[in-house]
Amino acid sequence: MDAEDKVNILLVDDQAAKLLTYEAILADLGENLFKATSANQALELLLRNEVAVVLIDVCMPDLDGFELAALIRQHPRFQATALIFVSAVQVADIDLLRGYAAGAVDYVPVPVIPDLLRAKVRVFAELYRKTKQLETLNRELERRVAQRTAELETANAELERRVEMRTREREAALAQIHEMQKLESLGKLTGGVAHDFNNLLTAVLGNLELLRKYVEHDARQRRLVDSAIQGAERGATLTNRMLAFARRQELRPETIHLPTLIEGMAEMLSRSLGPSIEISIDLDPEVPPARVDPNQLELAILNLALNGRDAMTDGGRLTITARTETLVAGDIAGLPGGHYVCIAVTDTGSGMDDAILKRATEPFFTTKSPGHGTGLGLSMVDGLVAQSYGAMRILSEKGRGTRVELRLPVSDLPVVKNLDAVRPKGNGAGPWRILLVDDDPIVAASTSAMLEDLGHSIVEADSARRALEVLRSDGAIDAVITDHAMPGTSGTELAAQVRREWPHLPVGLISGYTELSGELRTDLPRLAKPYRQEQLADLLATLVHGESAGQAVSGQAVSGQAVSGQAVHGQERRRPQPVVSGPRSRRPP
Repeated sequence: MDAEDKVNILLVDDQAAKLLTYEAILADLGENLFKATSANQALELLLRNEVAVVLIDVCMPDLDGFELAALIRQHPRFQATALIFVSAVQVADIDLLRGYAAGAVDYVPVPVIPDLLRAKVRVFAELYRKTKQLETLNRELERRVAQRTAELETANAELERRVEMRTREREAALAQIHEMQKLESLGKLTGGVAHDFNNLLTAVLGNLELLRKYVEHDARQRRLVDSAIQGAERGATLTNRMLAFARRQELRPETIHLPTLIEGMAEMLSRSLGPSIEISIDLDPEVPPARVDPNQLELAILNLALNGRDAMTDGGRLTITARTETLVAGDIAGLPGGHYVCIAVTDTGSGMDDAILKRATEPFFTTKSPGHGTGLGLSMVDGLVAQSYGAMRILSEKGRGTRVELRLPVSDLPVVKNLDAVRPKGNGAGPWRILLVDDDPIVAASTSAMLEDLGHSIVEADSARRALEVLRSDGAIDAVITDHAMPGTSGTELAAQVRREWPHLPVGLISGYTELSGELRTDLPRLAKPYRQEQLADLLATLVHGESAGQAVSGQAVSGQAVSGQAVHGQERRRPQPVVSGPRSRRPP
């Protein structure tokens, strides 16, 4: 038996000979034996040691065994200690009852039978040992339970934290989805309104431009017409911004060298911002090209610069930088990993607090006074960058200025050279016989009037079905100009049908916004509404002169963007060969 497994047994008797006898009998148990010759010595040993069994002689001179047992039981440590009485005199039943009443577990008469005494002591010693082991196991169990409880509490707290985090993420995602759905709905509504408004502006601008020719010599009427044209142009600018927010504006993306474009804006920015604003342009000349509409990007940078100027009421510094970045997915919200060009416009103005920053790109939200802002500037820039497969990020702090970052993906395509010198201008000579297809009678009448003013002959059709009927019965059509958004068959689908039946007949497309579909999307000349007579003439010149596909119709739109489109393949242009023969009309002389 290991030393730590042994228990202590206390032998109490005033006669040394008896103690030696008990010691000899119990030695075979292998336990620790302590001997006391008086009650006081016994109590002292009990207080110093953990004792499993106490063997007490009943007859002792100072305190008898019963009195010692009573003292032992009064102590809290010894409430369960096994007490065995040994007596040669007091062995009557009344003595036994008194002994059990004093707390004894057994009463052994003298002469002692060694095996019997040894067996009794062994039972209580083993009981004590098992009790201690159970207590140890119980403490270990309690420790493990406490440990597991703590682990469970920790795990539960972590689970609650994760659930709370996931709940917040889900709520944020739902809020973002709700915001996206709201913006998408608003974008659709805005795009539809802008499309209809562009139709009206096309008619207004076209008729005003024609009217101006008749009042050329009347200064007062010319001023009135010019004022009306300026108002219509402002409306066109507003619709262009609405389409940019709705991400439906007509873009002419080109692969351009951004530092060259920004450096070319330096003089314009200086005039626009005024002498109180110091302009710093820091561009990395090694920035790779990006694919974006250059005219729209110039407008976006100018818009940001003007916003910065308005935020620096007492003057300040505007910095424009361009650098290359390599991002991994998740670095910038909404952008996949890859190489990007980052254009940053930074001002030292008043900055924005969190509440305003959160709403900065909302359409029609502005902090400017009435008449000084539409609230579409930043949403237009955001829409342009998103349509160009990039992202805009705004960093601002109240009192410390604002930084707007535009990230555009790097393009592997070659930089496009300026093609303005080779683009056809004017009315395309002629006169030509033009099939005009538009379901809106007001727009059709205005466009017809502008084309007739250029000397051309016009045949109108209000649907794709009617247009095909005209082409099959009239072999004198030189070109087709069609609106895109029409009920039933769209202009793009009509162009596809014309290409199949009359492959050499040029077709031009007019649209209030760029939601084109079909295989002709990339090689149809396009003209964005609202347009002026000059842009209409440029489109016609492109059609009848048969530019190479991929070039754009030149001209400057009222909104500041290039009105361009991609021309038909450079083939010899022929009149349509109708499937159903019909009389050929002569063109006007």
